[in-house]
Amino acid sequence: MPTDEIDEAIDWQGVPVDCGACPHKELLAEERCKPLRACVFDRYARRIDRFFDWNPELARHFLAHPYFEVRAWAAKAAEIFLLPALLDDPEETVRWSAARRLPDRYLLKLRNDPHREVRIRVAHRLDPVDLLPMIEDRDYYVRQVVARRISPDLLVLMIDDDEVEVRRVVAQRIAPQALKRMTTDADAAVRFEAAQRLDVAQLPDLISDPDWRVRYEVAQRAALADIRLLLSDEDPIVRETAEARLGKTPDPSGRKVLERNHSHIEERI
Repeated sequence: MPTDEIDEAIDWQGVPVDCGACPHKELLAEERCKPLRACVFDRYARRIDRFFDWNPELARHFLAHPYFEVRAWAAKAAEIFLLPALLDDPEETVRWSAARRLPDRYLLKLRNDPHREVRIRVAHRLDPVDLLPMIEDRDYYVRQVVARRISPDLLVLMIDDDEVEVRRVVAQRIAPQALKRMTTDADAAVRFEAAQRLDVAQLPDLISDPDWRVRYEVAQRAALADIRLLLSDEDPIVRETAEARLGKTPDPSGRKVLERNHSHIEERI
């Protein structure tokens, strides 16, 4: 339910909001606050946010408020020079609310933030050269973001990451001179990612890979002289692709077989 449709004004401790006891009650007459719509003492975040939209000059006085939503929304409006202290706030919402307005150099401190959501946002925002300390982050998704953003030349440091999805990203981006190392990965999905980028001259080394997708990549792209062994492959798509490229089908061009197999491989993957 939208906040404006909630017909109650309760503070963060569950007590009804009393405008008469509010230290800012003079704002009511000036229409700079409004019950059920814009109130810093209401527990609903949108009403707090709206209060600071209407009264940004008051935000500095609420940066130490006991309710984290008040601190978070105050950080959105307060003067920037007051925000670094909030990077040590116990609530991740407050820390990020402050960090998003500060220069990137302040985010370096949050690379080791205890909350994964903060570290994910930091990994998205920091300059790639500042992400190196995060390649061993305890959260796999943080490492995945890092793998997408750091220099391909540095991805050799993440080749042995514990998480398959991280290694897949590494295989998609790693510098060509290091790509061959990914073709021996224990996971077939990683090897397949590597095979798709591998130089044609290196593909024959994968002709006996246990995964049909990798062998299909060999059959599809390797030099003709290097794919004859695949004519007897156990997988029909791999075998037919090799046959089509070598002219061993009724259609000498092999076009129909290749087109059919291309659609089939998308279904199987």
